[in-house]
Amino acid sequence: MSSGTVTARTAPGVTVPPPSLLARALPAFSGTTGLLIKVVLLGVTNAIGLYAGVKLLADEAVVAGAVVLAATVAIDAVYILSSRVVVPLKFLVPATVFLIGFQLIPIVYNGGVAFSNWSTGHNLTKEEAIQTIQETSLAQPPDGAFYTMTPSRRDGTLTLLLVAEGSTTALAGDEEGLTELAPGDVTIENGTITAAEGYDVLTGSELVGIDQELASLVIPAGGDTFVRAEGLSTAIELTPTLRYDEENDTFTNIETGVVFSDNGSGSYATADGEEIEQGWRTNIGLENFREIVRNPLIRDPFLSTFAWTFTYALLSVALTFFAGLFLAIALNHDGLRLQKLQRSILILPFAVPAFLSILVWRGLLNDDFGVVNSILPVDVPWLFDPFWAKVSCLLVNVWLGIPYMFLVSTGALQAIPDEMKEAARVDGASGLQVFRKITLPLLLVAVAPLLIASFAFNFNNFNGVYFLTEGGPYGEDQSVAGSTDLLVTYTFKVAFQTGRGGDYGLAAALSIVIFLIIAVIAAISFSRTKTLENLN
Repeated sequence: MSSGTVTARTAPGVTVPPPSLLARALPAFSGTTGLLIKVVLLGVTNAIGLYAGVKLLADEAVVAGAVVLAATVAIDAVYILSSRVVVPLKFLVPATVFLIGFQLIPIVYNGGVAFSNWSTGHNLTKEEAIQTIQETSLAQPPDGAFYTMTPSRRDGTLTLLLVAEGSTTALAGDEEGLTELAPGDVTIENGTITAAEGYDVLTGSELVGIDQELASLVIPAGGDTFVRAEGLSTAIELTPTLRYDEENDTFTNIETGVVFSDNGSGSYATADGEEIEQGWRTNIGLENFREIVRNPLIRDPFLSTFAWTFTYALLSVALTFFAGLFLAIALNHDGLRLQKLQRSILILPFAVPAFLSILVWRGLLNDDFGVVNSILPVDVPWLFDPFWAKVSCLLVNVWLGIPYMFLVSTGALQAIPDEMKEAARVDGASGLQVFRKITLPLLLVAVAPLLIASFAFNFNNFNGVYFLTEGGPYGEDQSVAGSTDLLVTYTFKVAFQTGRGGDYGLAAALSIVIFLIIAVIAAISFSRTKTLENLN
């Protein structure tokens, strides 16, 4: 044996197991390889941090930009320095970054939205809203001119080639205004410009997809007159119906003289409360929360939906737990034939994505061609009657939840010592007494926290209701919340499916209320389950 070889000594008769795959792989990431990996990862982190910081500073988000840049420098310091003080930080930094990115920032952002009027029609800055109001207030006057129009581009800029009705003068219009073209530079056929020197006329496939660009192009034509395209071949003269007074920050209806001023809630409104449709995003304090309490169109559906949500979550947990526990007890006997096969069959629903299973059940429960009604002697309106729709939601959710409760209960049952049950039987306890006094209490010690978590999950079980009934059926007195809507689906509809668009601020406020409700219920439940700790 050479002097440079080191061998491990073991006691006689002791076999040393070979190193694991992980133990053999770790040295490959040390030394030069590990250094290169660290340099690459730090380089990517610095590139992302520098880009984000500069972008935020350019957008005048000074505080956010400074925080991002400072955090990037701090990460570099942690992973470059070798001091014993920073060693724990090497492990804490990734977790902290993900915690901030995926938990704290969304929570803070949602809270900010809840105190704003952000909604459809209130999603711009005030300056953008003023510009939009000025553009949308344009209307064709009784004696307004008509133009034949040809879309074209000059140096990549969309330009309209125009000929006024009854005129032979050729004009080119863009965001800067109208320019008269020399007669010798244009070709006009049947009153329409077909070619112009210095302009690329758009034809065929070049016209596909420019509708929105055409609609947003408003051409100043002098004074209070503007020109805008109508379709792909005509344009019309427009004049404003509202005039903006920058000094007083008001809009005035030119025809009626009615004045619209800033109402402090992100809109221009009259003294009688009439608002211009387009507004801007602004902070409105607790107004969204007051709306939940005061507005019957929001409060009444919220309360009825909350009652059904609580019932749905409670019954789902109770039914799935007792059904899963019953099956777990039935299949927990030693020597049971085909025990593993039966357990595997019971957890099959758990192996299929829930939303796919729900969509399958939606087809099975369909009134017209569903398999369930074809088997039953009567036709049950599973999805179209308020009562039966709720029953359907519960049945499908219980079917999906039984495998989970079965697995949990099986594991908890196997952890209960058989000696305790045998001792109870020796003392003369019946099977039901053994279950009530020993099995169930010891089972709840392990399962109670999971039941609370399951309740919180079902309280916000979006897929379980939306994919099956979409919250319906709907009553005549409600336009947003349906008979089977949970608070989470009701909030979703407030955010994206209300009559006039989405009310994101109100939806964010509702989400905070839902969080507080679940937090209170969970806190009470955990305090009650502390009594089970004495069973240990």
